[in-house]
Amino acid sequence: MKVSENLTGVSRRDLLKLTRQFGITSTLLAAGSLGGAVSFTSLARAAESTYQKRFAKEAKHTLKFGAAGFNARNLLIERAGCLEFSRDLEERTEGEIRVEFIGDNQICGQLSCVEKTQLGIVDIYAASTQNSAGGAPYLNILDYAFMFPGRASQYYFLYSPASQKVLRDPLEKRHGLKFLFSHAELRGIQLGLNAKDKPTVTKLEELFGTKNRVTGTQLGRIAMQLLNLNPVPVAWEETLDGLKQGLIDGAETWASAVAYANMAPVVSQSVDLKFFCGTEHTAMSAKVFDGLEPHLQDAVMESAYLAQVHVQAANEAALVKTVGFSDPQLPGTIFAENDVRPAFLAPDQIKMAEEMCSPEFNPEPWAQWRERLNNWSGGLDTYTEIHKVAREIPADMLPENVEPRRWWRSA
Repeated sequence: MKVSENLTGVSRRDLLKLTRQFGITSTLLAAGSLGGAVSFTSLARAAESTYQKRFAKEAKHTLKFGAAGFNARNLLIERAGCLEFSRDLEERTEGEIRVEFIGDNQICGQLSCVEKTQLGIVDIYAASTQNSAGGAPYLNILDYAFMFPGRASQYYFLYSPASQKVLRDPLEKRHGLKFLFSHAELRGIQLGLNAKDKPTVTKLEELFGTKNRVTGTQLGRIAMQLLNLNPVPVAWEETLDGLKQGLIDGAETWASAVAYANMAPVVSQSVDLKFFCGTEHTAMSAKVFDGLEPHLQDAVMESAYLAQVHVQAANEAALVKTVGFSDPQLPGTIFAENDVRPAFLAPDQIKMAEEMCSPEFNPEPWAQWRERLNNWSGGLDTYTEIHKVAREIPADMLPENVEPRRWWRSA
């Protein structure tokens, strides 16, 4: 259990003892609620309290949550909201729903969680929409290049009733998945150690010709090909070794993913190309959701809303204070400790990339996928719909200032 490596003062043997006594989920929820250094005594006390609260009465529904590679430690780096959602849902339903949280790739990974949810092996999952697009291709609608100007526009869309119409309802109808909430970052190119002694990237052309890992998103590959970034499909779990061995020059992902996955030691520059979504989402089997009593369905949605609000604030803070994705960079952050340099490209360079690869300026390469996604949506122009909503707020709005809304209610 990888989480044992991440709790200072708690040995692997002690952690296994606690999980045998109180269960994995109670122990993880307890660990996630503790701040600073965690000792065996403090964790045991918190795990016992959490266990007693969770098992005070018999649950009507036990939901299995496959959380890919997440655990109590790395969810404090990339604030994806998984534990907050689980904890709030149990408390909100007064134990009628119990969540069995299974992370550390023990039941499913980034590429397989979506399929295992569709097969009924797990009830809820957390993974990136891009990695999940292999099993649920409609998720590609988030990956049109430069559809979102910044993280604020991503959160604004997730809160918007438009997301219900263009993202959530078609996803549920086509793939049987209920999109609950998501973290929001934009993908860039994370250069490996072969760029360590090179100047910090300032020009788009400095990335041309590099060979970069790509996720399961088909639309992301289109953008990378148009930007001459040579996309190479590499599983997330194998990306670290690929960078370490120099098999790839870089990887398309986002800053906090580098930090939470222990990739910082093999990344030298985090280039903020922000060319398409990095969205670590949590979704649920629609069949399981529909099988819940109405008041419990309401509880799931309210807990998802709370988790979305939490993620919006917490991940923005963690990017600066924990990850070190800022200029100037704070000392003691993961990027600073590992000599990872954020490379924030000037607006003219971002504009150049947008004009090279976005559907607005270069529509032909996107036409086939755009038509396919439009048909799956029930006839919506998916790119135009999302592009328009993403620009209803000022481009320079801070992500933490986006007003939360309950997206499932009409505007």
